[in-house]
Amino acid sequence: MSHWPRRLSLRLALMFALVSMLVLGLLGTYLYHSLARELAWRDDQALLGRLQRMQALLADSAGIQALQQRPVLYENMLGNRDSLLWLLDAQGQALISINPSNAQLPTLPASPQPRLTNATDRAGLRLAWQTLDSPQGPLTLIAGRSLAERQQMLASYRLRLWLALAACGLLAFALGGWVSARGLRPVRQLAQQAASIDVRTLDARLDEQQPVQELAQLSQALNQMLARLEQGFAQLSRFSEDLAHEMRTPLSNLMGQTQQALRHSRSVSDYQDVLVSNQEEYERLSRMIDSMLFLARCEQPQASIARQTVDLAALLAQLFDYFEDVAEERQLRLSQQGSGTLQADPQLLRRALANLLANALRHATPGSCIQVSSLQDSQHCTISVHNQGQAIAAEHLPYLFERFYRCDPSRQQSGDSGGLGLAIVRSIMHLHGGQVSVHSDAQGTCFSLHFPTPA
Repeated sequence: MSHWPRRLSLRLALMFALVSMLVLGLLGTYLYHSLARELAWRDDQALLGRLQRMQALLADSAGIQALQQRPVLYENMLGNRDSLLWLLDAQGQALISINPSNAQLPTLPASPQPRLTNATDRAGLRLAWQTLDSPQGPLTLIAGRSLAERQQMLASYRLRLWLALAACGLLAFALGGWVSARGLRPVRQLAQQAASIDVRTLDARLDEQQPVQELAQLSQALNQMLARLEQGFAQLSRFSEDLAHEMRTPLSNLMGQTQQALRHSRSVSDYQDVLVSNQEEYERLSRMIDSMLFLARCEQPQASIARQTVDLAALLAQLFDYFEDVAEERQLRLSQQGSGTLQADPQLLRRALANLLANALRHATPGSCIQVSSLQDSQHCTISVHNQGQAIAAEHLPYLFERFYRCDPSRQQSGDSGGLGLAIVRSIMHLHGGQVSVHSDAQGTCFSLHFPTPA
């Protein structure tokens, strides 16, 4: 579970405050370390300068005893209680000692050049020393400084940095909340517009003239989604009406025949005729229910198919054998011009082609020829079913593959698929990642299945 607040304005304000504190914290850290390095450099230069001045005093003085008799000179030169000065003889005894803080006398190696102790060598002290040659023997000159004042000043500076950082964080949070609230005002207005749209107002659209480009793109995307929802809802309403109409007809026939048979006593043959008629209606309802279940399974997101290599010539030969009697009864000829192989589900492909052939046999002109052909290239494999007959009006072509759609609802023949045959074909093609198209003119009607060719 996320620990961020659910309100976007509060989340943006918090992010703005965190980013501001991070930037200011990095800046404060840089300034703090820069100040610490600058102070350390200045102290080191001051210590080395003191060594040079003491060395000059020793060179100009008549003797060490004369310098020992003038301690005020050193105290005035050092100027404060944090500064230290020692002059040691060869045995390490202090000839001159200026030590206001009572620091322990250090033991340092001989060095003819001025040297500085490391920052970690002596806690709280910074020392510079140099070994000098004199008539009395080697002397060690040590200048030092207590770091207490510097550390106190840096600690005060750190505290002020933390307080400033906390104050800036609070100020950034407040300003970020105010900016976020004002910046998200168009989003709230867009949300109010979207919330006002319900089932009765699916034709309403959001205002795409937004002052922010991202919100304009969001409005366009939401309007496109609303258009799809409106179209889907309209199709669902038509489907519900068509389904009720299609099921009402056989159910009305069943109820009417059954009621008529129950009104009077009838012979066994009459009852058998009623049962035979009812059986036809039951079969029609069964085909309709099977088709609806098939369409529902095809539209599931997890629906999958088992692709195999299908021999088109063999598959078409089987279908022609199956429809041969129907074709002879209607004085039609079946012509096969398809060959090659195709990667598809054999059962689904057989069902799609059977629906197209049944549709072609139902609407072809008697004495004509129904041609099935195939064409393959590097990207697609196209199977076409062409029949000669009355042309389909252009206004019907976009709706042929919708469920229960008929160009002439009053014309129903035996074996009719109930307006679901072409819808099943489209669903099968969607499962294969392809599409189905139709073209109709004075020369006839041609349905084409376009299968993508795998790489």
